[in-house]
Amino acid sequence: MRLFFHFGRYFALMAKALAKPEKKRIYLKQLIIELENIGINSVGIVVLISIFIGAVITIQLAYNFENPLIPKYLIGLSARDIMMLEFSSTMVGLILAGKVGSNIASEIGTMRITEQIDAMEMMGVNSAGYLILPKVIAAVIFNPFLTIISIFVGIAGGWMVSVFTNAVTQHDYLYGIHAYFCPFYISQALIKTVVFAIIITSVPAYHGYYVRGGALEVGKASTRAVVYSSILILLFNLILTQLLLGK
Repeated sequence: MRLFFHFGRYFALMAKALAKPEKKRIYLKQLIIELENIGINSVGIVVLISIFIGAVITIQLAYNFENPLIPKYLIGLSARDIMMLEFSSTMVGLILAGKVGSNIASEIGTMRITEQIDAMEMMGVNSAGYLILPKVIAAVIFNPFLTIISIFVGIAGGWMVSVFTNAVTQHDYLYGIHAYFCPFYISQALIKTVVFAIIITSVPAYHGYYVRGGALEVGKASTRAVVYSSILILLFNLILTQLLLGK
């Protein structure tokens, strides 16, 4: 029964957050702030992790494709498809769930226990809309750019392996990147990213909005937000993969 209670309260909160803004200029200003906090401030960690993951994937593929009957260009092809199909959408989503999700839960949770949200409600402000809607929109707008950046940087990390090691030649790697390219893989990654962006922002916001107690409860809410966001990302990754690629 607790599960249905939380589902109902979550969707009620989202309905309240999606209500028509009272003053669009204030919401727009908050949206710009959230684009920086959620999007621009996440570029560094996404680039750093993607370049190393791309390099590691290429090295591991080269190690496992030692059979002379297997064309070496498949290393580049496989690295490209892994980055597009899974890593740059799902893995980056999990990373952002930890970085962005915990920040959102702690920020809103702190505002709740310090009675800032209660003060906003008393002044007639839609606190859910003001605090949650700009975050969701900012993530939906910027996270697809993070996914595209991750794909290109990850592939570049694999190319660096071809330059500085003997795992695969540059010619084979670059040929594999261009071989049998399926544009729908990019579309699939972006569709997943948009869904994950909603989860990464709305679920932590829910846990922070309804926190009760003190600083200890805010920390627990942040932990729960990251855990539940990660579980939902993996669940929806399975569902979306089956819907988009299933036969």
